[in-house]
Amino acid sequence: MTTHISCEIQDIAPCVLMPGDPLRAKYIADKYLKNCKLVNKVRGMLAYTGEYNGSKVTVMASGMGNASMGIYSYELYKFYNVQKIIRIGTCGAYSKDLNLNDIILVNRVYSHSTYALVFDNTISNIIDPSQKMIDHIKDVASKESTTLHVGTIYNSDVFYSENLSADKVQNNHKCLGVEMESFALAVNAKHFNRECAILLTVSDSLVKDGELTSEEREKGLNQMIELALESL
Repeated sequence: MTTHISCEIQDIAPCVLMPGDPLRAKYIADKYLKNCKLVNKVRGMLAYTGEYNGSKVTVMASGMGNASMGIYSYELYKFYNVQKIIRIGTCGAYSKDLNLNDIILVNRVYSHSTYALVFDNTISNIIDPSQKMIDHIKDVASKESTTLHVGTIYNSDVFYSENLSADKVQNNHKCLGVEMESFALAVNAKHFNRECAILLTVSDSLVKDGELTSEEREKGLNQMIELALESL
C-alpha cells in the first residue's frame, strides 16, 4: 500500500493503462477486461485489474494535471514495479489538419512545467516517451488499419490560459495539440528507467469549431482504447 493506492503489489499488473477520468477507467474495465476486480478507490481514483486476451492488465485513472499524474505514475513505477504505462487521454487540437476523434501518438512532449526541475533537478522542457513502445504501437496500428497522427504535444499546467496562444505554440514547436498529464508521466518513466507511451484522442479544437460531449469522452474513445490494449 501507498499513500494514494490501497492495494497490495500483486494486485497491480506490470502493464497499466491510464485514462485521466476514473469513470473512463470503470468503462474500460467493464467493457474489455475479464475476471476484473476493483483494486483501488482511494480519493475516487479507481483502478481495476483483470485479463485482456489472457494477459493481466490494470487500468487506473490518473486524474487531471501533472501533479496528479506525477503522484500515481510515481507510486506505480516505484512501489508496484510497473514496467509500462500507456496514457490514453484527450487533447485539444492546435492543427487545422486534425478532426474530432483523430488519434495522436505522441513522440515528444513540450512543456513550461517545472515538474522535472522540482522532481529530480532535470533542466529541460522537452522529453520523449519510450521509442520502443512508440514503434510497437505504430506496428499494431498498421495491422489494425488504425490511422495515427504522430508528433509533438504541448503539455500545460494551466487549463484556462489568458497568455499563451495556440498559434504561438503550434508555430514555434510544431505541437499538434495540448493536454495536461503527459510531461509528468514521461519524466517519471525516464527517472525509473521504465517505459511509457501516450495516445490522445482529439476531443476539441482551438482552431476549429466542435467538441466531444462529456459522455463521448467517457465512453466514445473505443478505437484508441482498443489500440492501447492490443499494444500491451
